Amino acid sequence: MKRRLVMSMLAGATLLASTLLGTGAAPAAGALAADDPAVDPRVAGALAADAPPAGAPASDVPAEFGTDWHDPVTAAPPVGRPSGRSCEVTVARAQFRDFTPYRGTYTPPASCGDRWSKVVLRLDGAVKGRQYDRLGYLHIGGVEIFRTSTPQPSPDGITWSVEKDVTRYSDTFRGRGDVEMLIGNVVDDTYTGVLDVKVTLTFFAGRPAAAIPDRVLTLTGDSTLTTPRNSERVLVEVYATGSGGGCEEYWYLTVPAPAPYSCTADRGPYREVRIRVDGRVAGIAAPFPTVWTGGWSNPFLWYVVPGPRAFDVAPVTFDLTPFAGILNDGRPHRVEVSVAGVPEGQTGWSTPVNVLVWQDEHRARVTGKLTVHQEGAPTGSSAHTPGPEHRVDTEGAHRLTVAGYVDTSHGRVGTTVRRSLSHTSTHRWTDGETTDGLEALWRDDESVTTGDRTTRTRRTYTMDGTTTLGAGDRLRTVLTLGDRATTTELLGGHRVAWSRLDDTYTGDATYTANVPRDQRHAVGTSSERYRLYGSHGCHDREVTTEQGVLTRDRVRC
Repeated sequence: MKRRLVMSMLAGATLLASTLLGTGAAPAAGALAADDPAVDPRVAGALAADAPPAGAPASDVPAEFGTDWHDPVTAAPPVGRPSGRSCEVTVARAQFRDFTPYRGTYTPPASCGDRWSKVVLRLDGAVKGRQYDRLGYLHIGGVEIFRTSTPQPSPDGITWSVEKDVTRYSDTFRGRGDVEMLIGNVVDDTYTGVLDVKVTLTFFAGRPAAAIPDRVLTLTGDSTLTTPRNSERVLVEVYATGSGGGCEEYWYLTVPAPAPYSCTADRGPYREVRIRVDGRVAGIAAPFPTVWTGGWSNPFLWYVVPGPRAFDVAPVTFDLTPFAGILNDGRPHRVEVSVAGVPEGQTGWSTPVNVLVWQDEHRARVTGKLTVHQEGAPTGSSAHTPGPEHRVDTEGAHRLTVAGYVDTSHGRVGTTVRRSLSHTSTHRWTDGETTDGLEALWRDDESVTTGDRTTRTRRTYTMDGTTTLGAGDRLRTVLTLGDRATTTELLGGHRVAWSRLDDTYTGDATYTANVPRDQRHAVGTSSERYRLYGSHGCHDREVTTEQGVLTRDRVRC
């Protein structure tokens, strides 16, 4: 009975997106500190500074959640907007009640030219009543420019907004194109929330600050790609999301059969996004363990502060430049994306692909060759230890190195891409799953060297949480999530730029399960601190909530 209850809560918080397939704890590992040697001394003081608190006084915090709460907020930095002339285009305006996509036509702005210093997407949404979290996408001309999920509403209603820098899709925006947007939804007598959204693009006239792709391509229906014959750099984006209900929405909690748990997978929770070119592995990546706004059996964790990346799903990126010499032969090549670790025949992952191409403007054809392809055999295990508290320990790793060159109008340019992945986790639960906890760590290290320039990126994702169903059916979830990355750019062996990200979410929420909404007597706190430091400046903001009230909004730089 208890087991069915807990897992039905998990299944109930589903993103109905099946049509998308096409405390005082010590700092977490990788967290920024003022004495961290990777932190520039000029910004170290900002790490230790403590600006005056802002937010609601304690007297305004209710004893428990009511019928209304603060609109969703995140601590992530806003998208910077250049000064000067701008033009705004409404791309979509829709009310989503079911799984019918919005369709329209995009027309470029008439008075801002066809070269832009920045293009900013903004989604404004509103919903009230009762509704689950939903997953959505936006395509223009067949290119996926945005993937998002939605907050869960209060009975009195909420509004929210999301912004994204989409300048890299400028090639798509220069011509007219079909628009398709969908946030799959269900509205009936129980789930009453209609998702009312508006999406705009704002174009800022001027030259882009950085080189943007000359072409943005998509794969054909048979998963083939034909690049321009003068391509000299090729990147691939994959908006990989585990969703659509079922166990792959919580892939990081799956265990190998026959362990007595509600979600099983052949190899346990290890997942890996792979891309192949003509059958050969060309790139590997760790998927980000996104927690949607109904996740971990407890929507009260997410009503105001969503988990990292939940509203703006970032794509996995692969550098396929070493394969440019192969792709430039004028023939279609098969490009396939898969998610390793998913049980055979299991649905629940969506992997749409964009291909970003930079061309040699002084040469009609660029030739080249793939010179190195070294793939280490994937390693790993997921072992179940039975007992009053069941335990599954998982580890996995994979390495890939590819290198190649292209002969361009400015000489021969070689590119080497090295990537290594690792994952460790410990999953503990009791019979009936009345206690269910996970501690997990993912690493994704990448080095790309082109000529005498090297970019090294070290990504670390963490998850540490427990859900407990106790006396009186009081369900409590305590959870910490981390999204961290360090990037260093070297020119001739000397550092020329660096950045470090630490986005940490913490939450603790309790409510009475298996009762009507007005009898849940829910309480909860949540917070997010987003720190981004580097050679281009800093951003450090912390937001904290209690019972749905924003109690702190603190900026340190």
